[in-house]
Amino acid sequence: MAVKVLILEDNPVARSFLCRVVRESFSDTMELVEAGDLEGARKQLARVASLPPEQGFRLVLVDLELPDGNGMELLAEIASSPAIKIVTTLYSDDDHLFPALQCGADGYLLKEDRFEVLVEELQRIVRGQPPLSPAIARRLLSHFRPGASGDSGPMGLNSGFGALTSPGGFSNSRSVALDPAPEWERLTPRENEVLTYLSKGFTIKEIANLMGIKWFTVNDHIKSIYKKLNVSSRAEAAVLASKQGLV
Repeated sequence: MAVKVLILEDNPVARSFLCRVVRESFSDTMELVEAGDLEGARKQLARVASLPPEQGFRLVLVDLELPDGNGMELLAEIASSPAIKIVTTLYSDDDHLFPALQCGADGYLLKEDRFEVLVEELQRIVRGQPPLSPAIARRLLSHFRPGASGDSGPMGLNSGFGALTSPGGFSNSRSVALDPAPEWERLTPRENEVLTYLSKGFTIKEIANLMGIKWFTVNDHIKSIYKKLNVSSRAEAAVLASKQGLV
């Protein structure tokens, strides 16, 4: 089954460029759907709304400044969607970056970056890492470095593509919460299998190959595992799995 990708970009040249970036980044059979404005994107999303998640859009690239509004509107509308949502823009300032992340963006790429840089960053998805342009990564590190803005420590980026923000803002790493009734008992057999591979250090792409499923599906399992175990990183999940005798 082809992996559906929605690319929201009003500039035809930039849209074609992003299509090439996506095709170069992944070996999966891709079904690229293009939209030039919010209305067009909403129509495309509506067409797949009734389909099972695996048949909907798995990756959405969103430009911010559009003829009929701002891409952040769409990010907020699809925040609960399992699709990986990545901003592709020319804006690298805080006024665009942090609101976009708070609206549910899983990554933030600058269209001015070189083709090979964008491909490399987009491929970070397969490794369970957030795709961030180098300039954006530096800005985030600077912003959350101790003393830079009154924050107590650097931001803990989610290694498995959950939301980069929480309702209260960006979260720092936290201790694993162990309830009397272990949370891992609620994991499905597939999730337990993914957790075992994660704990052994396999990448998302390697897990997908071992299990015979798409890497997007592995990513969905990881997000579910993090939510059920109340953890925010691969390391926390691995520690909990070890303590509970799963691996």
